[in-house]
Amino acid sequence: MRRISSQYKPLQESPWFIAVLFVVFIGPFALDFHMHYPDEMYYSDAAVQMMQNGDYLTTYLGSGELRFKKPILTYWGVLAGFKLFGITPFASRIFFLLAGAMTIVLVHKIATVIFSDRRIATLSSLIIASHPVLIFSSTRSIPDIVLTLCITLSAWGFAGLLRYGNDASKKYLWIMYVGLALAFQAKGLPAAAIGGLGLLYLLLNPWQRVHIKTLLYFPAIMVALAIAVFWFVSMYVKFGATYLDSFLGDQVGERVTGRAWTVVMNLMMAVVLMFVLFFPWFFLGLKKIREKLRLMSTQHAAFLGWVLIWVLGIILMSGLVIKFYERYLLPVTPVAAVALAWLLIQSSSKGKGKAIKLFIYFLLGLNIILLAGGVYLNIGLGASGWIYAGMVLSLIILVSMVSSVRKGRQLYLWLSVAMMLIFFNLSFITYQLSLPHQGTQVKQFVTEHQIPKGSQIAFIGHLHTGSKIRIGLGKDYYMTDLPRDDFQSYLDQYPYIICEEAVKKELEGKGYQVWTASLMWDLKLIPEMLLHIWSGNSAELLEATGKRYYWLERESGDVTGKSPWPA
Repeated sequence: MRRISSQYKPLQESPWFIAVLFVVFIGPFALDFHMHYPDEMYYSDAAVQMMQNGDYLTTYLGSGELRFKKPILTYWGVLAGFKLFGITPFASRIFFLLAGAMTIVLVHKIATVIFSDRRIATLSSLIIASHPVLIFSSTRSIPDIVLTLCITLSAWGFAGLLRYGNDASKKYLWIMYVGLALAFQAKGLPAAAIGGLGLLYLLLNPWQRVHIKTLLYFPAIMVALAIAVFWFVSMYVKFGATYLDSFLGDQVGERVTGRAWTVVMNLMMAVVLMFVLFFPWFFLGLKKIREKLRLMSTQHAAFLGWVLIWVLGIILMSGLVIKFYERYLLPVTPVAAVALAWLLIQSSSKGKGKAIKLFIYFLLGLNIILLAGGVYLNIGLGASGWIYAGMVLSLIILVSMVSSVRKGRQLYLWLSVAMMLIFFNLSFITYQLSLPHQGTQVKQFVTEHQIPKGSQIAFIGHLHTGSKIRIGLGKDYYMTDLPRDDFQSYLDQYPYIICEEAVKKELEGKGYQVWTASLMWDLKLIPEMLLHIWSGNSAELLEATGKRYYWLERESGDVTGKSPWPA
């Protein structure tokens, strides 16, 4: 291992350097809607309305209906971006990308506290930086990466208490309790369950038991409780206990399955993914895994027990849900990454370098394929200078990777970079398939047609598309999502309508002027699009087969201009 890791320079050992690499490589994929995850609309829709009505505690759907299924912290993450950078896709996601980067830094701190070994700490950061679920979660404005950051912050406090026991500094108690409180404001009961398991483990583990008097540090506990409950108290004062029905329904009633077969399948999936998603790191540590685990159980039994308790706990909780998502495993992935780094450090360097090189070359091949696809699409369809600059940068990095790997230098660093670079190169492909998205196009349409600010707009269509359009319109326009099955009864209250093809056909001949406000590629026709690039008539194909959203304006007649939904 010395031969593999001793060639790191001080900068490359810094978790901040790895975090910056993460932001640089993942940022282009994250900071526009190259991919728009469905649940993002709940948080961006509410944040836009917060900007419009000045109420930063109450959360609404795009229809104007109240939504209390998640606590406030994720909404504030989107809101903070909007406040600082304006209402844009970049602003809606920037703090979630930074949350992923900060998780990398905190993993380094946990490993430093537990092992006091710079090699393990650096490798831990490299492992978590390349974890695909952390990467995907950092590109979406949803609670999972916020929960993970807060749980990892609390894990730093747990690590200090495990290492130093009753002699631990009070700062670790502050970090642990405040981290758990913030996690509760991010996603509610899952944070309480993970924190409860951790506290019980501190009290009961036989290797470094922490006395209850140590844990009952009331200044930190009282501050944490205030953080954890203030939004719930605020909503109770404003709406009474009825808001809890929605919250508890999402946290328990709508999530928990009663079917034994579903539980079994979820458990199996969770166990498999917990290991497979650490590709390729886990496979590098398989050799003599029993001996390594035996050594860890001797040298770091308290830490191993903590990791096992948290991992098993999250797997069991994931098994009980109606529908399993891999992101449910993310909150404990950082501490698992630290344990995996320790296992890798124990491996003999003999023969391991060849295995690492093999994985790097495999990932290098994937990157070359993605980069070639990006070059083909962007040259064929046209792109901005920034895209070509990014592709040149990617090529330089890949050439540097080959040069360093052939010499056996910084293999772990390049393995992590190769994983992150996949998303960097993927952004060149999604740039042509997803951008400019409907929000950007409608924003341009509104500007060109000088639609009066403050206008009431009805939206009838796919709600995920509506969310992107709402961000494009910003706080100066009031767009309301109307129900697809009963939208016509509300139309007299709106001078403008944005709708999809089927709705436009229903409204033909009813006194509306119609324009195309958005035209996007139909992803079902990607093969045809690729073929038409060669013939040079891809623009004609887009015009003939693209997905459209229409802007409708009432030709005559009065409208109330007032939304039917509660303010």
